[in-house]
Amino acid sequence: MGTLDGRVAIITGAGRGIGREHALLLASEGAAVVVNDLGGSNEGSGADAGPAQEVADEIRAAGGRAVANTDNVASWSGAEALVQQAIDEFGGLDILVNNAGILRDAFLPSMTEEQWDSVITVHLKGHAAPLHHAAAYWKAQSKAGAEINAAVVNTASASGTFMPNAGQANYGAAKAGIAALTLVAADELERYGVRVNAIAPIARTRLTLATPGMGALFAAEVPEGEFDAFAPSNISPLVARLVAPDCKLTGKVYAVQGGGISELAGWHDVTTIESDGPWTIADLADRL
Repeated sequence: MGTLDGRVAIITGAGRGIGREHALLLASEGAAVVVNDLGGSNEGSGADAGPAQEVADEIRAAGGRAVANTDNVASWSGAEALVQQAIDEFGGLDILVNNAGILRDAFLPSMTEEQWDSVITVHLKGHAAPLHHAAAYWKAQSKAGAEINAAVVNTASASGTFMPNAGQANYGAAKAGIAALTLVAADELERYGVRVNAIAPIARTRLTLATPGMGALFAAEVPEGEFDAFAPSNISPLVARLVAPDCKLTGKVYAVQGGGISELAGWHDVTTIESDGPWTIADLADRL
């Protein structure tokens, strides 16, 4: 018996890296998985049905249930088709793991509009669109009298939370937006029986290997038999726990890397100054 027996999951960006590990683990725990991946490059160009199909085939070869999907999750209609495929193929939807993403790194003075728009679209809209259609399905089911126990895990990043990275203004802004989206969605969807959490993973992937100043760290060889702290498989157990039907956590953001998991908190008061009347510029010069 697996912890996710009878559950239906969508995982975006599941053809490679962290998403692939999510798909394999959730399937091994009994979930039926829709493996979504457009199959594009790191920069989001091109498309290839191969990665999603290969992961789905691997799951089925191991005795699990899976289908491949290559819809563009940054498209409202693509996300709708993805959710509908899960319902049509497996009879419903219980789990959504938003993981798809790209990189178009550049420093602000040289960043193009296309570099900005493409990253914001794939990451932030690519989370919001599947979440919208999944939420609409769960709301309708709840209104019809069904007892919903559903879970969403979004993928933020250290770059958008606790470790801003120069050259990634577009990526960091999108990931910070995903963290905020998670908190709002958790508040909105709890009434329908849906929990929403986020992770900020650090692991060896195509994107981290391509990140300036970090690629060498992630590419370093690990001696055989030693713990590989950057293996993407280290991330997936947290996701599997967060989507388990007996998990009660919602509205949380966790940093996860290797053997470490930290709960993150957002903006909060550090110091406060007060005035009995209107502020003057001079007052602020002295007190800020």
